[in-house]
Amino acid sequence: MATSHPVLVFDSGIGGLSVLSALRKSLPEAPILYVADNGGFPYGTKSEAEIATRVPALLGRLVERYDPALLVIACNTASTIALPFVRSALQLPVVGTVPAIKPAAKLSKSHVIGVLGTEATIRQPYVDHLSEEFASDCKVIRQGSANLVTLAEAKLRGEKSNLALYQQELNRLLEQPEGGQIDVVVLACTHFPLVKEELEAVAPRPLLFIDGSEGIARRARYLADDLASKCELKSLWPLNENEKNQPNNKLLYTAPTEILGCFKENIKKQGLNEIVFL
Repeated sequence: MATSHPVLVFDSGIGGLSVLSALRKSLPEAPILYVADNGGFPYGTKSEAEIATRVPALLGRLVERYDPALLVIACNTASTIALPFVRSALQLPVVGTVPAIKPAAKLSKSHVIGVLGTEATIRQPYVDHLSEEFASDCKVIRQGSANLVTLAEAKLRGEKSNLALYQQELNRLLEQPEGGQIDVVVLACTHFPLVKEELEAVAPRPLLFIDGSEGIARRARYLADDLASKCELKSLWPLNENEKNQPNNKLLYTAPTEILGCFKENIKKQGLNEIVFL
């Protein structure tokens, strides 16, 4: 296992940065290749067939080119639709992202929880199964939002946030029947934790917003350690004496895009040192 084999983190855009933060704490020694599929963005408004076709094919090419040690699909929409196809096609450990309904059900006192995701995610049977298995004693209210994805992307570009737009999206969830009893909101899109502060600011009452990033990071650490053990290594990414614990982390776009100075600064804060194109 070569030390250059990265952890490939994949999303339709920059939403997976919310997962990347937890991953870097869990795997500080691992080089990260973060892939933003801006060529296919946004996923949330696409059909299941489009996503099930595009994601495995694109990931297959990326794995062949960059030979990662581990793949993290940091996208709820891609995971709930394409994860089984990806796992069957690729010969490497794969971590998916699913709505954090299980922990939400445990934390809710009112037994009414909200799930805020993309339209493509909230309509998936997988969400039905999670609700039935882990939140059978709860009312699960879902709301899709493509606008929050756009707002999160704009925030990373340095654009000012209009809180009224966040208020509008949150109200669409809370104004549903029994929505007034929601006390926990699952952020079922990796873009949404990036605007958690804005959602908290416009909430009409204290709400607990949760996501699955910590669980994803723990799973990635477990799989990395398990793979190292099978390869009879202490670590998949051992450092030599001349290396500091600062792996070269890259952001890769699948299509040309304008890179603004403010955005460069924001991704550097996330530990991504270089921007490249597929």
